[in-house]
Amino acid sequence: MTKTTDQIDDWQITFEKLAEEVNTPILRSFYQAGVAGLRIPLRDAPMVALDIETTGLDPNGDDIISIGLVEFSLDRIPLNAAQYWLAKPHGPLTAESVTIHEITHDEIKDAPRLSSFLDEVLTAIAGKIVVVHCAAIERPFLNQAAEKLYGEPLIFPIIDTMALEAEIIHKPWWKRFGRQPSIRLDSCRQRYHLPRYRAHQALIDAISCAELFQAQAAHHYDHDKLTQDFCC
Repeated sequence: MTKTTDQIDDWQITFEKLAEEVNTPILRSFYQAGVAGLRIPLRDAPMVALDIETTGLDPNGDDIISIGLVEFSLDRIPLNAAQYWLAKPHGPLTAESVTIHEITHDEIKDAPRLSSFLDEVLTAIAGKIVVVHCAAIERPFLNQAAEKLYGEPLIFPIIDTMALEAEIIHKPWWKRFGRQPSIRLDSCRQRYHLPRYRAHQALIDAISCAELFQAQAAHHYDHDKLTQDFCC
């Protein structure tokens, strides 16, 4: 049985084992690509910022309806390589979710199912360090999608800009008391004087996340530290 991510001490060994265990070709290729980027300095790591929008917050009952991603480094974000997909969910959109992501029934009525392009997503993130803002959303939803489509798990290390920002603003200890600052993506970006973008559009949020991590790294972290020190 695959360990949960908080039980994994060595991602490279875990990927090697999973590459031998899985039967799905795309998952085997994904795990064979490994995570060598964890053991190199942060400034040299191949990274990809990823964001998903969903019909709700339950990966077991809700669906992914859009995915955006963009490869980046600490000093550049090549937007011409960004990718974006819309997915038709298996159930209707709720008024609450439409209010958040603003994707309408008309936009998704002719969209493909996630199953038709999930292979492309895995190819795009294979061998790279995935950067998100809230690992508790992206990783469980993508794992559940893989379990449904392939019958096998999809797990990978993540740099979570939300978790990093929570750690940054809660230090030093004497600043932990009283009302804590928001760690929502837009609020985090404002602390670094980054421009304000439309929220809850998957590609824009992926770009926003990449920019946020660049700012966090520039202000708080040694770029020579190994990438694995930032991953969860």
